[in-house]
Amino acid sequence: MATVDLTVMGAGVFGLSVAYACARRGARVRVIDPGGVGAGASGGIVGALAPHVPEKWTDKKAFQLDSLLMGQDWWAGVADLSGLPTGYARTGRLQPVTLAGQELAQERGASAAGLWQGQAVWQLVPAADHAGWMPHSPSGWLIHDTLSALIHPRRAVTALAAAVRALGGQIVTAAGPEGQVLWATGHAGLTEIPGLGAGEKGQAALLDYDARGKAQLFADALHLVPHLDGTVAIGSTSERRWSDPAGTDTRLEALIADARRTFPMLATAPVLARWAGIRPRSTNRSPILGAHPTLPGAFIANGGFKIGFGIAPLVGEVMADLILAGRDRIPADFKPAVP
Repeated sequence: MATVDLTVMGAGVFGLSVAYACARRGARVRVIDPGGVGAGASGGIVGALAPHVPEKWTDKKAFQLDSLLMGQDWWAGVADLSGLPTGYARTGRLQPVTLAGQELAQERGASAAGLWQGQAVWQLVPAADHAGWMPHSPSGWLIHDTLSALIHPRRAVTALAAAVRALGGQIVTAAGPEGQVLWATGHAGLTEIPGLGAGEKGQAALLDYDARGKAQLFADALHLVPHLDGTVAIGSTSERRWSDPAGTDTRLEALIADARRTFPMLATAPVLARWAGIRPRSTNRSPILGAHPTLPGAFIANGGFKIGFGIAPLVGEVMADLILAGRDRIPADFKPAVP
């Protein structure tokens, strides 16, 4: 007789979120990862939980919205059960806007008023209101959205793992699969299935600068994330080719230099840590959820790419619905095609 109802292969944010959601519903879960918790892209340092632009609405954007809206309570539950901080805070995001971009920003604000269900806003605010915590804005205005949140990835997966254990789950480096099996093995698992996706390397840095409680910033393709532990994360590069998956190089040094120019308050902030990893990117850039395309009877949760932590709460819940109750509420675009 099986002692485990669900085996989760992979202890990244997707695997742990599904394990947590299933364990909360009474399932006996075991998570297996030879590298340990957060060994892949989920062990990063950035954690920008930012929404897609509120226009040209799709199922992917609707799914992300629902997950971002449930994020505060969901991550609070993880923190309460584990007794550990996740670094989650819904502090919003600021980004500069050009003179020519003001009209479009206002149009998107009107769109957000309906699409975001009145639970968050996308609006123009005077840059002067945020002096000292914003790069130059040519128009004198900033786009401010109140939907964006931030999280500390390493702390979050550590807390998730502790919450799974608190619910009676196991997290091990080696074991045989029992019960239902979910594959959430990130970049390595994604590239094993022809046509499903590839990896993309990202590099990021952590600086010693205390801006806790402030909004995250986005300018010139740079994310600036003020973590609650008094550090600021800068990210990230997007590399389709690399020689060293976990090594940092001149691309990161250029990113740090760009950040210091774009965000003058960081000009002398010491670098505390550098990070690099491979993020799983599906062919259509949507998450891959549902029945495994090549392993009959198994399931898959992969392809988080740049929005993995933002959609992880809802990924956990919809996969728990499917695995434990046979209830399928996964968007069609997320389901992997069988080769």
